[in-house]
Amino acid sequence: MVSNKIIKSDDILLKLCKSVSCVLSSATNSHITHSDMIQSITKTRLKPDLGCFSIFDGGFSGLVIINFSAEAAMDIYRRYMLSMGIDESELAVLHTSDEVGNVMGELMNQMLGDFINKVSKELQTSIKQSQPKMLNVNRDLTISIDANLDAPQARRVSFKTEENHVFYLEFAMDKTTFIQLDEFEMDEDIDPEKLIEIHGIDLPRQHQKKPDATTTSSHDDLLDELGL
Repeated sequence: MVSNKIIKSDDILLKLCKSVSCVLSSATNSHITHSDMIQSITKTRLKPDLGCFSIFDGGFSGLVIINFSAEAAMDIYRRYMLSMGIDESELAVLHTSDEVGNVMGELMNQMLGDFINKVSKELQTSIKQSQPKMLNVNRDLTISIDANLDAPQARRVSFKTEENHVFYLEFAMDKTTFIQLDEFEMDEDIDPEKLIEIHGIDLPRQHQKKPDATTTSSHDDLLDELGL
């Protein structure tokens, strides 16, 4: 007889934290860690200097925000691009560069992809995400979740790069509990390096392209939606 294994909202947050650390560490060939303590917060916010967010729904609904300091964003961006074979002389030098925002948005897409893969296998449920949005932020913004949350919970977790630059993940979702009723076998894990290879294979080519008018228009539309 199987014991009733119980997984709660904070257990799901831990899975997300592990995906963030694992994918970023693999992408940058460095050691990125998260705090063993989480903070309960009342609201999720986009904060300076670079904020990225994505909404997800399905088996449960919620919002993921990652707020990077300029130093943390440039550290991750630089290491990732060098690992992709880009010459350092060709790299952007400011965190406000469109290229930095595009790379950080792509990395967040990989992190959430790894997280969704784990949730699908381990919790036997399905969720889908919106395309991550990245903004240069010079003041705090409050993001309202456009989702039906029965009993929302919000948490903040700090992360640190190998160069000791700190960034923060903020997470809000339904208060939920998963209870295992029977034994089941999970599929093999997907190697994060394979995800990086799949998602990042065209990045050097993107590095040479300037943002087109569509990208600029989408960015402006997003700022209008947020009232900026």
